[in-house]
Amino acid sequence: MGNIWLITGPPGCGKTNWILNTLQNHSGPKAYLQLPGHSSNELEQASNVGIDRAWLTDQIPDLQHAEVNAELVQEPQKDQLTLIEWPQFHPPKTFGIEGADPSLLNALRGMNLSPQRVLNFGCDAELPDQNTLRFTRLESWSLKLHGQVWDPNSLSSFWFELVNGAYGDVYRAKALMNLPDGRAFLCNWMVSQPSSQFLPLRNVLPPLGRPQRTSELVVQGKALNNPGIESTIHDCLLSDEALELHQAPLREQFNQQQTIPSLV
Repeated sequence: MGNIWLITGPPGCGKTNWILNTLQNHSGPKAYLQLPGHSSNELEQASNVGIDRAWLTDQIPDLQHAEVNAELVQEPQKDQLTLIEWPQFHPPKTFGIEGADPSLLNALRGMNLSPQRVLNFGCDAELPDQNTLRFTRLESWSLKLHGQVWDPNSLSSFWFELVNGAYGDVYRAKALMNLPDGRAFLCNWMVSQPSSQFLPLRNVLPPLGRPQRTSELVVQGKALNNPGIESTIHDCLLSDEALELHQAPLREQFNQQQTIPSLV
């Protein structure tokens, strides 16, 4: 029989990193489900754009997604661990499933889900709390970048400007960004951290045009200049002609490597 755990906490507290480590340390089948959080007038949840799901899938190739296959949680495999991620701004007043938001409880009932464990960042001692911030006001903005490729130098400059206040008070920024050589990076910033993370995806694609994989940006903060962010981003993205100039020499190297005979 499988185990279902519910993981909740505010933006940037470390939910995804904790989920990654927990699933990687589990020897049996693994499943993941991300549910949208509840926004209020002053606190806006980030849209569920798939960054976490894409990152976890890249790092754990055998990870299964419960939102695609409901049987994964309703009829779990033996020894399966299913982790449900749900963003929640404020810690619950009551521990366990009884302290969950009513909208979450309704969603879980609709999927016939009953978690055996509920873990809350900011409440449970076994969870790290150094990035668990209490927000009173938070705006959210996101941009889909499917098929887009960044000029590497421009990406570094843009990210530095973004997290250092050029477009408003950014508390949280998270993105998956494509580079012309086939690499992609998870870019991760939290105001409580000393610096940004730039974590490479394991899956490197051949330099053959525009990649068809998840690429998104999510920003949370106050007084965000959304038009300014989007305008700068478009100046940093490669046109078809510029992308070809980057990829042509890389493609020659890639083709040569593909034709080298094996020594085995």
